Amino acid sequence: MAAVTALSAAQARLQQPTMAELAAKRVSTGTRSNRQSKRYSVTALYVSMSTAEHDLDVDDALARAQKRLRDLKAKISDQSKKNFLLERDVRYLDSRIALLIQNKIALEEAEVTSRLDESDLQDGTILEHRKVDSYGNLFFLLQTEPRYIATLCRLISIAEIDSFLQTVMFTIYGNQYEQREEHLLLTMFQSVLASQFEAATEFSSLLRANTPVSRMMTTYTRRGPGQSYLKSVLSEQINDLSGHLDLDLEINPLKAYDQVYAMALKRANGNVDLVDMQKSVSAEDAAANAEVLETIRPRLSTLVTVANSVLTKIIDSLDSVPYGIRWICKQIRSLTRRKYPSTEDSAVCTLIGAFFFLRFINPAIVTPHSYMLVDSLPADNPRRTLTLIAKMLQGVANKSTYSKEPYMASVSAFVDGNKARMNKFLNDLCDVPDFYETLELDQYVALSKKDITLSITINEIYSMHALLQQHVSMLAPDKSSHLSVILRDVGPPPALLPRSENFTIQLPLFSRFEAQIEDLGAALDITQADVLFMEAKSLLIQIIRSLPSSRLVSARPLDLHSIASVAAATPKDPVLAKKGIRALGLLKELTGQNILQDMTVDNNPLAEEIEEELAQLGSIREKVLGEVQSLESVLRTIKDHNEYLHSQLETYKSYLRNVRIQSGPKKSSVNDRVGLVAIHGKGRKEPKTQYLGPYKYSQQALQKEGVIIVCNVPQNRVNNLYFYISSPTPGTFVVSLNYKGRIRGLLELNLKLDDLLEMMGNGVEVLDLEYVVVNVPGMLEFLQRQFSRRRW
Repeated sequence: MAAVTALSAAQARLQQPTMAELAAKRVSTGTRSNRQSKRYSVTALYVSMSTAEHDLDVDDALARAQKRLRDLKAKISDQSKKNFLLERDVRYLDSRIALLIQNKIALEEAEVTSRLDESDLQDGTILEHRKVDSYGNLFFLLQTEPRYIATLCRLISIAEIDSFLQTVMFTIYGNQYEQREEHLLLTMFQSVLASQFEAATEFSSLLRANTPVSRMMTTYTRRGPGQSYLKSVLSEQINDLSGHLDLDLEINPLKAYDQVYAMALKRANGNVDLVDMQKSVSAEDAAANAEVLETIRPRLSTLVTVANSVLTKIIDSLDSVPYGIRWICKQIRSLTRRKYPSTEDSAVCTLIGAFFFLRFINPAIVTPHSYMLVDSLPADNPRRTLTLIAKMLQGVANKSTYSKEPYMASVSAFVDGNKARMNKFLNDLCDVPDFYETLELDQYVALSKKDITLSITINEIYSMHALLQQHVSMLAPDKSSHLSVILRDVGPPPALLPRSENFTIQLPLFSRFEAQIEDLGAALDITQADVLFMEAKSLLIQIIRSLPSSRLVSARPLDLHSIASVAAATPKDPVLAKKGIRALGLLKELTGQNILQDMTVDNNPLAEEIEEELAQLGSIREKVLGEVQSLESVLRTIKDHNEYLHSQLETYKSYLRNVRIQSGPKKSSVNDRVGLVAIHGKGRKEPKTQYLGPYKYSQQALQKEGVIIVCNVPQNRVNNLYFYISSPTPGTFVVSLNYKGRIRGLLELNLKLDDLLEMMGNGVEVLDLEYVVVNVPGMLEFLQRQFSRRRW
């Protein structure tokens, strides 16, 4: 089906004069075999042009199936982005609430509830026309020249990675099933990986640290194709295992010893004196206990059987692994061999396995509910079994000795016995073709299109603008580079908007630097003969598909002249008639130029190729319908996961409400209930938040409280230094440092309770404010003591 859409498809995309007219300026050369060779040299271009997508007037079963497929892919891409945002917020709230509980702080003091008011982004427009043009240029440049994003990935911090990945994976390259965007994204990965290898100092550290690059690779596997693969390969076995609630395959001797002891205690009716075992023993003593060994032996056999079954399923799924994931594996192997040419093949395979299993397969096995493979969190026993299986698979991929977990040495036979087939599988993953020729042709089309758009939020635009501006000296040191020119034109990055104003817009993409390609045929080195032949072929196939009941269509060999004549004489369908007239003209021109000089009904190379294409349409339709069925399942799963994430947020809301009611004074319970109703009740006003302060504190008072540990102000001026501290909302504190006689403060700092807790959790105990150095634990304790007693 490579050339079915042919040049008429390009016409529709480019809205240019016909390709035949453009190519008529060129000189026709070569024999028919040479023409055929040139036609098929641009096969990649036509493969990317779906018949149903561009031949909008055709309405047969194939066209409808392909339209349904396109719609599904668009919905999956959109839903995946929404899920990514929800997962990010759930992680944020989970970590913040954990910090608050760990520090025994009343949750009504933390400003985490503001993160719960999540709603779908609205469509709208807010950018002025000039800004739209500038940003359209900017994002076209970012999309088509992936080196900028690759460089940014190395420069940004872990704190910035989530919003960055959101824009890159789900917006700039958000069409997860569109060939051109996928290939551009993979080109960006190649650049990122090449830099990662270049900067590496030790082989063992490659691709294992938690860096923006590793996070990017993991996020890539969470896109639609990766999710679909995981569901098809792992879902059935994991669901089956999750159903065996009583299947205990624990092989850790210490845990098994505790189980044996618990059973002995139960037999003794709880009488410790009747139990001939110590309650606690060392790992070595537990591993030497005969009863423990007897308990573990059958478990180990079953565990190895289950793990072998999972590994076999994965290895047998080689042809189903998404192309992009296999291509990344190929780049890892290639870069490793270039960086470390003397490295053994088995060591190279450990790096491939680090990506494929550590970043892709094993997270889905360990947390299948997060990957939409099961409906709910597995029970304790299945969950532990899945964790052990993931460890075993990673052991085979890494050739691990289990030095950190001695008890895993008991599965060494499984590891050793599967090394050979694992290495073969990991090498086979890398055996995929490159796409550079296809991408080059796709870029020709992109430069010629007038209708490329990006569905993007205003804040995504502003955030990316800010990152580019921050790192422009590294990204584009040449002031005359395209990126530098665009950033100067667009000006400084605006501040992020409130969520209620953060509309989604359709941003038109185009390049102001590259000249538009007026003659695609010339650009792709297609002769006049190729143009005429392919356009005629495409038009006639469209006509045949629009006349399915015609006797001429079912007859063999095809009488192309009669088919075109019937179409041209169809007054009730002017579009079909126009195609028929055009087809007649093309057939006449092909004959006149001796391209089909001996054409007869029985000897017509054009008819032969059309028949071959038509013969494939049935199987193509079946393939499309199969893909539609598969993606419908993926979309249902993604939507179910979306509902699960929303339920997680609702759980947080309920939890926070209950804690607020329990932690607040009884006199405030009515207000709390009013506040709770306001969370869910549409149109109801929320109770006003009590604004506390500002309260004035001298530098000496805060130093005495242990808040300030170093003061950089000269001693003779310390008495003129004072602080104003206020709390506009629970958990938020505004600290203003002032000097007597000055109208404006020296500095103003916005502190959040959970940020202070996170600093403490990360071991950050001091905060340098230039004029003073603050003790973080002391500041936290002081703010809690001063404001919690005033809140009510």
